[in-house]
Amino acid sequence: MTTPRRTQKQRRDQAEAALLAAAAELVVEQGVRSLTLARVGERAGYSRGIVTHHFGSKQALLELLARTAQSGFVPGLADLPPGLDRLLRLINGYIGELGQVGAANRAFLLLWAEAPTMPELAPIFRERDASFRADLRVDMEAGIAEGTIRHGLAPEEVAVAIVGQLRGIGLQRLLDPGAVDTERLRRSVTEQWRRALATPPAGQP
Repeated sequence: MTTPRRTQKQRRDQAEAALLAAAAELVVEQGVRSLTLARVGERAGYSRGIVTHHFGSKQALLELLARTAQSGFVPGLADLPPGLDRLLRLINGYIGELGQVGAANRAFLLLWAEAPTMPELAPIFRERDASFRADLRVDMEAGIAEGTIRHGLAPEEVAVAIVGQLRGIGLQRLLDPGAVDTERLRRSVTEQWRRALATPPAGQP
């Protein structure tokens, strides 16, 4: 049986995935400052010319890595309506995923931590955090509107706090995995936010 020849798009997609994986591994192993297009190509088994052809620059490579690394990080949320339930599922799922995070997501967290001191990274991660906060704000506003989240809370402030907590837990997990039990933590943190956000039953303050 003859194996069908891959299309040009399939070859391009395969090469791009391999190069992004190689870049993530190098960031985790050696840090972002040591990352070069030549090293990425060597790790992935491609020439520097191929890497340049795909990305054009280290900046473009880092931008794509940042945009794709945590895409769909928490599965099963896309079909849920916005509101308290989806927000809590996101918190629970995010911490749970940190327990089995791969190289791409480890690289994302390390790049995020470096962004405040690296002008080439700062705009990328400002945008990523703004997008994350916007999603959380949608859940907050929907929950307030339907009455499941208490009135008087500021959605943007809650979003800032949640993003900071989740990213911070991720960094602690990278630094000292044994100190961060994600299975226990996901339950306790989710419950903390449920108590902080949920509208109390009738008759309770």
